[in-house]
Parts: sequence; structure tokens; C-alpha cells
Amino acid sequence: MSRLETFVALRYLRPRRGRGLLSLTSGISVMGIALGVGALIAVLAVMTGFDTHLREKILGTNAHLVVLSYQGQMKDPQKVVEAARSVEGVVATAPFIITQGLLKTDLGNQGVVIRGVDPAEEGKVTILPSSIIQGDWKTLSIGGYVAVGKVLAQRMGLMLGDPVTLVTTEGRITPMGLIPRFGNFRVGAIFDTGMYDFDANLVLLSIKDAQRLLGWQDGVTGVEMKLRDIYKAKEVGRRLVARLGYPFYARDWMTMNRNLFSALKLEKVTMFLILTLIIIVAAFNIVSTLSMMVMEKKREIGILKAMGCTTGVITRIFLFQGLIMGTVGTVLGTLLGLGISLLLKKYHFIQLPSDVYYVTTLPVKIVPRDVMIIALSAMIITLISTVYPARQAGRLDPVEAL
Repeated sequence: MSRLETFVALRYLRPRRGRGLLSLTSGISVMGIALGVGALIAVLAVMTGFDTHLREKILGTNAHLVVLSYQGQMKDPQKVVEAARSVEGVVATAPFIITQGLLKTDLGNQGVVIRGVDPAEEGKVTILPSSIIQGDWKTLSIGGYVAVGKVLAQRMGLMLGDPVTLVTTEGRITPMGLIPRFGNFRVGAIFDTGMYDFDANLVLLSIKDAQRLLGWQDGVTGVEMKLRDIYKAKEVGRRLVARLGYPFYARDWMTMNRNLFSALKLEKVTMFLILTLIIIVAAFNIVSTLSMMVMEKKREIGILKAMGCTTGVITRIFLFQGLIMGTVGTVLGTLLGLGISLLLKKYHFIQLPSDVYYVTTLPVKIVPRDVMIIALSAMIITLISTVYPARQAGRLDPVEAL
């Protein structure tokens, strides 16, 4: 672009005395783009932070891959463990039992999820042992002790050493009918995973205690695994099942949480599209601003053409004007969005109910790629919006203009 085109474009953007309307509409257009870009950056930073935080929580409290049996009870878990050791990508394994049950205390009863774990191996697969905030994880190895979630302990008024009774949905058949199995335990530890569902409904005990409670002898529900690459969980599961054969099958963390992550992805895309409309509306303001400017500068455009300026020169002058407005709006919006995101990340002044959102404050994660995509998209939208008024200016007949 020549110096003449740059000079004229910048000159036209300066407000003239008695011509405040164009200056006002230009400012509104720039602020519209800035608000759209800023809101989009801040919202996507929160959405990305929430997705990342939730993913980390889920992958911490759940295994990357679990192998189960179509027969329900897996009577030979060692076979699965040995097969997993020979499959590339498996870092650690741990057998587990999971069932529904009832927790009985002096304050009342509550339905819970009963999970039997191997106290020595569970820490290699999940963060449950490191989530203990009261008591000692090692009490599970002793036997006769359970670990309960923080929310569950508060709700049922439980403290370390308190007696509890676990009643399972599975029972034993007697001449008197089906009698539920139950066991008496004491609270040996209280954990806080940060996941409300876990902290409010989960009861942990040793796998040996769980087997005695269910009458399973050496049986388990399945074997959970930690992988080197979490995004290869489906592939590792396929190879492992091919080696084991029937009645085994595998479920990876993506499959088990597919609905949740699909909903988050859809929400992120929807918010992106909705907030992009703000930028598009601001771009239409640029169209109207430049169109008004073309009408106001009609005589000056005629003079420039009479002096030898080509249609291309006039078109580029107005394209450059729109580009300047778009650039200023995008830069201001980027600074605004990053500023809001950094404030939210540092001060956590927006509180959230953990039983709904799994977090207590808004998690924020700024992804440079997202910021660049938003900024480039805003620039492209504003540049496209300047094409029509710029071409109209270039097509003006100098004779009619004068």
C-alpha cells in the first residue's frame, strides 16, 4: 500500500469539526468488535479450564481403562493382570469390586456405592490414597475399616473410629428367604477427591473385606489400569480383549464419560457461535460507517479520481480504513479478554456450588491457539465487511461526484 493511500485512509478516520456522527459510529463499531472478541476469549478460557479441570479430576479418581467380565463376577483376575503386563502402554493394574449398598449409622441410612480396592495397588492407578484428609489409608489393609467421602461423613455425622454397617443388594438364600448380606466396620479414613459424586456417595474398603461381604471368595468385578498414553486407551483395550477373548471386555475413560465430554464440547461450540454473532453485528456497523463515509467523502473521492487515482487506489483506501478499525477493536478485545481471564484465574471471586459443577470456583485456562483463532477470525470478518463499501467508493464516477 502506497504512502498516499495510507495518508488518506488515516486522514478520513480523524473526526472533523461538526462531523461527530461518523466518529461516534466508528467508535461504536470498534467497541462492538472489542466486546465480542473479549467476551469470546474470556468465555472460551473458562470453558477450556472447566473441561481440563474436569478431565484431570475424572482421570485422577477413575482408571484409564477397566477390563470387566460379561459373567458379572471375574473369578480369575490374575489372568487379566498377566495379560495386561504383556500389552504395551499399560503402566499399572489393580483389581476392584464395585456394588450398590446401604450405609447404616446412628443418624440414619443412605444408599452408597461400595468399592473394594487393593490398598497396596490402588495408589498406582488412581489418586484415592492421596486424597485422604483424615485418618490413614493403611487402616484398610488391617481389615474391618472403611474410608468415606468428606461430604458423606459430614452428612452422616461420621468421625474416625465411628461404627458403621454396610448392607449389600446381594443376599444369601436361606429357608426364611433372601437375607441381605451385611458387615460391621469402623471409619478408618475420610477422603476428599474434589468430585462431589465420589465424596458424597463412595465408601472404600479392602478388596478382601468386600469379598467377604459379598461372599465372592477370590472373585472381583474387574481390573482397572493406568496407561502411559490416555488417548490410546481404546486401542490398548482392543488389543487386551483380543488377547483375553470371551467373556472379557474393556471400557476406556472416554467411553465411560462420553456424554459428559460431548455435552461440554457442544456447549463450547455453541458459545463460540453465539459470541461470534456479536463480532458479526459489529462488522455490520463497520459497513454502515464506511458507507456513510463514502457518501460524505463523495466530492473528495471525485477530486482524487480526477487527479489520477485509480479505482484500485480508492478501494484500498477504504479497505485500509476498515482494517484499522478491525485491528484496533481486535487488539482492545484481546487485551480485555486476557485481562478478565487472568483476573478470574488469580482471584477466584466467582463461587460455584460443587454439587452441580464439580468445582468451587471458575477454572480458567488460556490457550494461545484459541486466542489467535479468535483474533484472526475477527480480523477476517471485519476485512470482509469492508469489501462492499470500499468497492462502492472505487466505482464512483468522478464527474457525478464533483
